[in-house]
Amino acid sequence: MSMNEDEKRAVVERLERYVRLKGSQKKASNSLDGVSSATINKMLRGTWDDIADPMWRNLANQLGGSTERTWQIAPTKAYRKMGFLLGEAQRNSLTLGIVGSAGTGKSEAVRQYAETHSNVYHLACAEFWRKKVFIQQLVKSLGCGAQGGTVEELMDVAVSTLSKQDHPLIVLDEADKLSDPVLYFFITLYNLLEGRCGLVLQSTSYLEKRIQRGLTLGKRGYEEIYSRLGRHFIRLDSIDDEDVALVCSRNGIENVSKIRQIAKESDYDLRMVRRAVWATLMSNE
Repeated sequence: MSMNEDEKRAVVERLERYVRLKGSQKKASNSLDGVSSATINKMLRGTWDDIADPMWRNLANQLGGSTERTWQIAPTKAYRKMGFLLGEAQRNSLTLGIVGSAGTGKSEAVRQYAETHSNVYHLACAEFWRKKVFIQQLVKSLGCGAQGGTVEELMDVAVSTLSKQDHPLIVLDEADKLSDPVLYFFITLYNLLEGRCGLVLQSTSYLEKRIQRGLTLGKRGYEEIYSRLGRHFIRLDSIDDEDVALVCSRNGIENVSKIRQIAKESDYDLRMVRRAVWATLMSNE
């Protein structure tokens, strides 16, 4: 299905914000997959007749937006707390470990924060990442462009770039997926950027359990990681009935009995709440 002009303008609005946050069209292009500076320039100037639909959808997906019905984010208790913690970490160059149950909206809160604050770098960690991939992802997020070279060279690029920025913040989302050698990079980043860059490790409670188990076993690096996190993890509130009702209301569902049904069937997991809300809205059309 082809995108209409209104949908394209919505993508351009998100692109304009993204370019402002990254600082330039070149840095924005460097941080995106398969989107050249020339394409960005055409979109922003409105001369987009020769830009194919797949490119528009590729960009819309990478910018975190949908070309379909807009989902309204609800400020749940966990969402508000995440926003506060991220703000404190960025303003004061703090290092934090944040844990919360799956489905509490941790990642969405980070995405929303990154979309509205400059110099925020959200890395969605993956189990297959090794040292080189991790540092390449960080450099790409920074918009540096240079992703070749050795691990040491790329680390120098990342640290040099971050050192020149005003209160940068790095968020390692789902940090529990990182292998020990990659997790040790957290220590390196802390040591090289202490007092100049905020660092947040975010995960389910498994990360806290993993660190505690590593401490008990005397595993290398775990004492250093725990120390740099202030020797504690910050817990987010679980989703409750009030939060589910807020999400439903924000997205057009006001029926009290239906909201109670969604809360019960979703097991207070926001991913399941979202599916149930979509299903309800579509059944009403």
